Amino acid sequence: MDYRELNRESRQTNLLRSAIYWITDLAAVAVLAAFMVLFFCERVTVTGHSMEPELAAGDVVLINQVQYQFQDPVRFDVIVFEKENDSAAKAYVKRVIGLPGETVQIINETIYINGKPLIAEGLSHVTLSGLAAEPVTLGDDEYFVLGDNRDSSEDSRFANIGNVRREEIRGCIWFRIAPFKDLGQIGPP
Repeated sequence: MDYRELNRESRQTNLLRSAIYWITDLAAVAVLAAFMVLFFCERVTVTGHSMEPELAAGDVVLINQVQYQFQDPVRFDVIVFEKENDSAAKAYVKRVIGLPGETVQIINETIYINGKPLIAEGLSHVTLSGLAAEPVTLGDDEYFVLGDNRDSSEDSRFANIGNVRREEIRGCIWFRIAPFKDLGQIGPP
């Protein structure tokens, strides 16, 4: 057997071995990703226009169901919750504005937290104060939530939603999977 022939067989063997390793690694990553999505995430389709422009009706998002087992929601998280008194068990998607123990009030289209204006880029003015026209003091396990599209949102400003209790929160939205052109992580405004 000549040296060139032996060298060619060796290269072919190495190429085949590399391909097998690559395919095995890819399969392992796919299985791990599927496991993560199945056991730690929940898929939800957004309904309504209350979270526009961040999320539109029909967007499909993943909820991180594990995050709040280890930490509390923070201001500006986009959460999914269900009201216990809602017979339809509707999933609401809103942004956390007020945290437990804080006092929220909306005066002249401005959100105040503990008497100080809430300043955040992308946070629009609130034309309708609703229940927050008067100070709303949150309990130890309550959150004040608003939709990003303030003029078209059923949220904590209204009696049928009110303050959201910690146990009503299903998780934090962290990733949009559809439509594909908007694929990506969801974050603060």
